[in-house]
Amino acid sequence: MYEKMTYESILQKMLNMVSDDVDKREGSIIYDALAPAAYFLADQFFQLDNFVDLLLPDTALGEYLDRAVGGYGITRKEASAAIRKVTTSASVPIGSRWSIEGLVYRITDQTAENEYEAECETAGKIGNTYSGPLEALTAVNGVTAELTDIITDGTDKETDEALRERFFEKVQQPATTGNAYQYRQWAMEVPGVGDAKVFPLDSGPGTVGILIVDSEYKINSSLESVVSEHIETVRPIGASVTVSSPVANTIAVSAKVLLDGTKTREEVLAAFKVNLEGYFKAITFKEYRVSYAKVGSLLLSTEGAQDYDGLTLKGTSGNITIGEKEIPVMGAVNLEEVRTLGLE
Repeated sequence: MYEKMTYESILQKMLNMVSDDVDKREGSIIYDALAPAAYFLADQFFQLDNFVDLLLPDTALGEYLDRAVGGYGITRKEASAAIRKVTTSASVPIGSRWSIEGLVYRITDQTAENEYEAECETAGKIGNTYSGPLEALTAVNGVTAELTDIITDGTDKETDEALRERFFEKVQQPATTGNAYQYRQWAMEVPGVGDAKVFPLDSGPGTVGILIVDSEYKINSSLESVVSEHIETVRPIGASVTVSSPVANTIAVSAKVLLDGTKTREEVLAAFKVNLEGYFKAITFKEYRVSYAKVGSLLLSTEGAQDYDGLTLKGTSGNITIGEKEIPVMGAVNLEEVRTLGLE
């Protein structure tokens, strides 16, 4: 908006307002007097340009984005703590604290003999990361403990882009009481939910089915009850709502790859897996076909891969259809390095 209000343009405009019979060359008294003011004004225009961006939802960041979307009833999803299973060699008190890799877990409930639920004191996905022997921070003598299964995933604080996307979805899509858009918005309000798909009349009149994936676009059954409980508090009376996870359509990928010499096979394989996972994430609940051509293009665009041959998806050389209640999940990925193509 103010990109033309540079130091040079402001200074020139100021100098143009001075009579031509006055020395206006660089180093003159009038030039040196106006230059600092021009610099200050240019900085103010720069700040003002950024300030405008912070006021608008499409460009606002951080707390400014929170305030921009707050007027529409949208709030950022806060980070949540992981709930993990802890097994011990003997009974331990509720509230005892245990550590692993710098993280602290507090025992919150006993589920069976020498089995407990523990909540990570650090919110976020970091609480899902580690497993193994725990070190007691509370005075517990002669007892060993191990951190095992994830009961409820920890989730990170919602990113600016995810929050912005929810905002535009709410203001651009006609959500009215009890329609499909609103059920999706209700599901998306729950921390940890990355996407949702609604099926009106899923099991007949008066029924609604909702499929959800987590923030990594993966199947996470621990979210189902949380989303269901939330929707029960906001939905209209009458509808029967079922929240579930989609079915995984596991896509195994195999190909012969000719390398260009800049990367090893293992490096190409790792990069290709990242690209492939990103593609599957992008089409979840949006497209219902894994494109053979697209996967080939991803492999060809992977750094270090010069060419490929014999590409198969689930053992076939063609597109893979994804059911309406399925999501594509990356299976085994095998890249066989070859010296030449078409001669093996």
